[in-house]
Amino acid sequence: MTARTAPTERQKRLGYELRRMRTSAGISAEFAAGLLGVDRGAISAMESGTRAISAERLRTLACNCQVSDERYIAGLTEMALPAGPRWWDRYRGHVPQGFLDIADLESQSLRMRGAYTTHMPGLLQTSDHALAVFRMVIPALPEHEVALRLALRVERQTVLDGEKAPALVAVVHEAALRMQFGGPTTLRAQLDHLLHRSEQDNVTVLVLPFEAGGFPGAGQTVLYAEGPTVQLDTVQVDNSHGPDFLYADAQLTKYRAHFDLMESLALPPGASRDFIRNIASQL
Repeated sequence: MTARTAPTERQKRLGYELRRMRTSAGISAEFAAGLLGVDRGAISAMESGTRAISAERLRTLACNCQVSDERYIAGLTEMALPAGPRWWDRYRGHVPQGFLDIADLESQSLRMRGAYTTHMPGLLQTSDHALAVFRMVIPALPEHEVALRLALRVERQTVLDGEKAPALVAVVHEAALRMQFGGPTTLRAQLDHLLHRSEQDNVTVLVLPFEAGGFPGAGQTVLYAEGPTVQLDTVQVDNSHGPDFLYADAQLTKYRAHFDLMESLALPPGASRDFIRNIASQL
């Protein structure tokens, strides 16, 4: 199999799971190589995401590692299958790989939980609002780069539409609702759009008002994406240098607790919509 020079986050995640499965069972890389009929270097490459593993070899490894959770194995097998054409492939080589990894993560999620303290949820932004955000990047982006990122952002939003669309629960802090990216007219249109989207069956918007007080975390934009089983959940954290992806058990447990607390502090859906309407009326 041809080695990959730049594995995607999904490919790196599969490699992480292969290594975790092997080391948890106390199996050496040499034993795994003999079991799968490859050299030791191939095992290292599979576990780094730079080499593919067939579904048959994956199931052989899982069996010998005493892994019996069929949902987990099926999820790994799905990750190992060759990827067909995806819409975001058109942007490959034109935008940072992390942006494409986010699109891939969203497309594979069964349910998403997001926390937004200073920005609107990317999946619920208007084009004008997103444009204003991209124009605040330092150093400033050339206009063609801004156009590419805006087009990608708009296409990502289609993940929330259709029969198999994942559910999204977005906890939006009052600060994000009042940030006037693009000015008051742009914000008013953004708030109206947020209200419209919140009426969808698979979209829930919960407002965390200032008066709710403190909340966990450092205030980053965080997405918790649920996979076919909890072991395959992923946390994506926004940073100025790009997205970080977390999936160690302790990290998943911590962020689930963060979201449980933030959702309990937030206003319920109906009261959240009233809160948003009140802010919009003040503009």
